[in-house]
Amino acid sequence: MGLSLADYRDLVDLSTPYPRPDLLSGEEKVAACDKLLRFLLRERGLIAAFSASYERKRELVRGYANGRAPLPVPPEILAVQDALFWTESMERGIVRAEEIPEVKYGISLWQGDITRLSVDAIVNAANKSLLGCFLAGHHCIDNVIHSFAGMQLRDDCAKIVAAQGREEACGEAKATRAYNLPGRYVIHTVGPMVGRGPKEADRASLRACYHACLDLAEEMGLQSIAFCCISTGTFNFPQEEAAEIATGTVLGWKMRRPENKMKVIFNTFLPRDTEIYADILKMI
Repeated sequence: MGLSLADYRDLVDLSTPYPRPDLLSGEEKVAACDKLLRFLLRERGLIAAFSASYERKRELVRGYANGRAPLPVPPEILAVQDALFWTESMERGIVRAEEIPEVKYGISLWQGDITRLSVDAIVNAANKSLLGCFLAGHHCIDNVIHSFAGMQLRDDCAKIVAAQGREEACGEAKATRAYNLPGRYVIHTVGPMVGRGPKEADRASLRACYHACLDLAEEMGLQSIAFCCISTGTFNFPQEEAAEIATGTVLGWKMRRPENKMKVIFNTFLPRDTEIYADILKMI
């Protein structure tokens, strides 16, 4: 068995809301980026050279942070990172749960960048290390969420894994704060990795992911949760079948709990996924 919420809640300080810093001006963003890059380069024993454009330096900050081990960050560096990342979150634009129309039974569909959603929790399709994607600038959702949330996210996940004494098993779920994302929490779950085609065990594991996330959200008293398309990216679960499992599992969970009013948002990024979910949700 993995850790229960009670086992790690205090370890990653889930009860304390993360403070929001003041927004930065354009010049302040450049200065913050330079400070972050200097810190990340010095960690690697490298000398900072800032002749590159701001865009290139920001890419380097993300890439070096992606490859960084889960180690504590000095408070003064975290303050710089948080100010920059929170400003970027505001610039991307926030979409609130109540702005997304309901399809039926408290279920909604929204296409876009999940890191823009102001919901109680977004779901991250994690890997079994739970530490995020270490590939510099990779476009998987695990990398994007860790990159925009901040370096604290990997450190929190490492604490959970260390306390658990093993990597995260497929079909479980763990919560961390969302740090510099608009939402309150990130719920991390590891979906099945499919080979030539999904087996019944893969289908059961994917259902378990949705159950575990919903159960955890309910235990935490959350009112809204946004699911990404778990396992359909690099984990290769067929999109149509994954969507059928996702919608069926969520609908069944909600039908068994008519008193629970949690809003469930299926978040899609690719137009094809949006079409698939829209077609399925028309039939509920």
